[in-house]
Amino acid sequence: MHRQIVILLAATLILTSVLHADEDDTTILEVMHDELMRNFDALQNQEVPPYFTSYEVTQEESVNVQASFGEVTGVNQSHNNGIYIDLRVGDFQLDNTHPTSSFNVSGNFGEFPLENPDALRSALWLRTDQEYKQAIKDYQNVKTTVQSQVEKEDKSGDFSPAPKETYMTPTIDLIVDEDLLKQKIELYTEQFSVADHIQANSGSVRARIESRWLVNTEGSRIKVSEAYFNLVITASAKADDGMVLTKSITYQGDSQDVLFSQDSKILADVDKLIKDLKALRDSPLVDPYTGPAILSGRASGVFFHEILGHRLEGHRQKSDDDGQTFKDKIGEYVLPETFSVIFDPTIREFEGAQLVGDYEYDNEGVKAQRVVIVDRGILKGFLMSRSPIEGFPVSNGHGRKSNGSNLIVARQSNMFIEVEDKVSPEELEEMLIARAQEQGKEYGLIFDDIQGGFTFTGRFMPNAFNVSPVLMYKLYPDGTKEVVRGGNMIGTPLTTFSRVEHASTEIGIFNGMCGAESGWVPVSTVSPAILVSQIEVQKADSSRDLPPILPSPVRPPADRSIHQHSHQH
Repeated sequence: MHRQIVILLAATLILTSVLHADEDDTTILEVMHDELMRNFDALQNQEVPPYFTSYEVTQEESVNVQASFGEVTGVNQSHNNGIYIDLRVGDFQLDNTHPTSSFNVSGNFGEFPLENPDALRSALWLRTDQEYKQAIKDYQNVKTTVQSQVEKEDKSGDFSPAPKETYMTPTIDLIVDEDLLKQKIELYTEQFSVADHIQANSGSVRARIESRWLVNTEGSRIKVSEAYFNLVITASAKADDGMVLTKSITYQGDSQDVLFSQDSKILADVDKLIKDLKALRDSPLVDPYTGPAILSGRASGVFFHEILGHRLEGHRQKSDDDGQTFKDKIGEYVLPETFSVIFDPTIREFEGAQLVGDYEYDNEGVKAQRVVIVDRGILKGFLMSRSPIEGFPVSNGHGRKSNGSNLIVARQSNMFIEVEDKVSPEELEEMLIARAQEQGKEYGLIFDDIQGGFTFTGRFMPNAFNVSPVLMYKLYPDGTKEVVRGGNMIGTPLTTFSRVEHASTEIGIFNGMCGAESGWVPVSTVSPAILVSQIEVQKADSSRDLPPILPSPVRPPADRSIHQHSHQH
């Protein structure tokens, strides 16, 4: 089923899609296919003809409303059309996209009206001409470079065939009621106006429709249209030592109804965010630490995404510049035998919560599919685009990119960490205390929330990771929890994964945008809370600026607390 987004109330409509009928989509695909084959056939007369070409035309429409402290600060809308062309000369084994020290990328070709067939043909014709000329230059450079290099260990080719696909969903109309979006974002951010410890606050609600038309010389014709509706609320406070403390909460939906049906939860979460920042502001700094820790469901989702997921992307096993952490570990244990890792972009929600890493076809026209990467602890495979690697000759539907000038590479989608023999959250905390005592530690650490992080996969520097917790607790043997701040979790992947021990029944969902070589793509991770027998925490970087000397002009009214305020709506 395709996603639909309908936002209709008695107000001015500020943005609507130019395409409505299925016949418009068919016309676009026909124009693209006819121009593709006309250009492809004509180029067969050249000395070095292309052996494969694909056209992807994209249309992105969005509306974004921002607010701060209960007042709207901006309304933005955008409409962008783009062309991405994958034109290959040479053959499947060696072509112009072969990695060298320099390469060209295709990308957007300005604005052109999709509803005008002649304008679309002209844009495709001109871009194809430019891409072919560049492909010839790149191919000559590739052949020269390959001749001067030692033979590669991985002898797989540069591209793999894929089945012909025919698929089309109707274009989704984006119809937005500006007044309603303003009302909602004002409601969600006004609690910050009565919290004197909050220095900055922002909120945004964004509705976006992305439609893609794809044709290639293998005969595929694909049209997909996706709706994304998301809400992000961020606030920050400053501790007395100058440390800036920032925390965000996010919500997803494929329609207005799904997103705004969470009103009571959003308001409660805002209330908790305000209280968490106050607790963090008043909390002590964490000392450098090596010992056991629990990562909550959402925190472990970020952990697995950053530290494991990127190292499972197929092209990283082939690049001479990559650390290739798991390249030679197929059939070996990389996690406890109770842990499995599955990627499945065909799943749109989990227990009623929206997942953003879903899609029907990837950017290379390959159907989305479920892939078991780790089966009961044993590494079985990698996320694959149409760039093959040794032992994995074809795509499994994970060739992805964002709109714009980015080459397609293997990327993550919806990641599921499935664990057998899970224990209760209380039992997991008891295990944490036991591990801390065994290691002679006064306490164990609990990472309640992780905002993000980064990982290095290349050989030019240590293959390490650094993730940034937002909310941490010390858990003492008597069950007391103390909020601490100012630490980053660091380590190396193989050592850290060897120390993952147990998981609890508490499940968390991480939805976010992941940035890598092919741009920013939406991803999700569904993961339980986990116990790691040993992690390392280092002190985080911090601002040295003094907190404000003047008192805040904001004071909660005497007759209502922040908590009471959140329940008036």
